[in-house]
Amino acid sequence: MPTPNPEAKYRTISGIQRVLNSVTRHLPTQTVLETTGRVSGKPRRTPLGGRRVGTTFWLVSEFGELSHYVRNIKADPEVRVRIMGRWHTGTAHLLPDDDPPAPACAPSPASTARRSGRWAQTC
Repeated sequence: MPTPNPEAKYRTISGIQRVLNSVTRHLPTQTVLETTGRVSGKPRRTPLGGRRVGTTFWLVSEFGELSHYVRNIKADPEVRVRIMGRWHTGTAHLLPDDDPPAPACAPSPASTARRSGRWAQTC
């Protein structure tokens, strides 16, 4: 069996997600991350999955730093997250060396940072 090419997988899945995301980002129950475009400066909304634990929202980026929303967070960590139709503001923190399954299931309180009474955390 041939070894899958990670770049080909990224291009294929990104193409599919681009089509699906244009529809799902408008659904009121879909969780959406809003970042500021690193080049355009415009708001960029990405439907995604994640988990809210208390006032912290955790997500795992499937493609790590290849994901445009991760690149946008690196340029400007101020984000908004829409959960069940309600927007929450916060500052995202990238945790590239963290174990991806761990934060999604049980985040460490010591690794979070507070801003404006809201929390946002990415890894």
